[in-house]
Amino acid sequence: MSQPRSATLALTVAGPDGGRVEVELRRSVRRRRTVSAYLDGTRVVVLVPARLSRADERHWAQVMVTRLVARQGRRQISDEQLLARAEELAARYLEGRSHPTSVRWVGNQGRRWGSCTIDDGSIRISERLRATPAWVVDYVLLHELAHLLEPGHGPAFWSLLDGYPRLERARGYLEGLAAASDPASGPDAAPVP
Repeated sequence: MSQPRSATLALTVAGPDGGRVEVELRRSVRRRRTVSAYLDGTRVVVLVPARLSRADERHWAQVMVTRLVARQGRRQISDEQLLARAEELAARYLEGRSHPTSVRWVGNQGRRWGSCTIDDGSIRISERLRATPAWVVDYVLLHELAHLLEPGHGPAFWSLLDGYPRLERARGYLEGLAAASDPASGPDAAPVP
C-alpha cells in the first residue's frame, strides 16, 4: 500500500523529561532531503519528505522534538530580557526614539507575530517565535517598535526599518513559517468562491 503524496498525521512521542508531546507530522512530496520542526502553540509540527517509512517518520519526530525542546531551553527569554532587547534595538536602529513601556510574550496571537498599543507603548510578541532564530525575534521587535512611531505600513514606516541588515531575510523566514503552518495561505492558495 503506497503512502499518500501529502498528508498530516497526529502522533504523541516521549519528551526529554519523560512527558508526552503532541506532534503533527506533515508529509510533503516537495520536501526531498530535509526534516524540520517548529513549535505551534503546545504542539510540535514536524515536516518530513513523503517518501519516509512510518518507522523513519516516528524516529525523526522523536529526534526533532528532542532538538526543539533543547533549543527552547536555551531560549527561555524572560519578558524583562525581551524589554531590554527592545530597548537595545530602538537605540541601535531607531535613534532611541521608540520607547516601549512593556514587552512580553503572549500565547493568544494565532495569526500575528507581534502587536503593539501605541497609546500605552506596550508590545506583545507571539510565543510561537520562541523557537525561531534571535534575528527573527529582533525583526519582530523592531517592527513593533517602529509602529510606536509610525502606525501604518507606508513608506515612512518601512524607512524606519531600512537599517536592519536582516530585514528581508526575516520577513521571508516568517512568510515561510506562516505558509508551513497554514498551507491554505501560501502563494499558490486560491480564494474560496
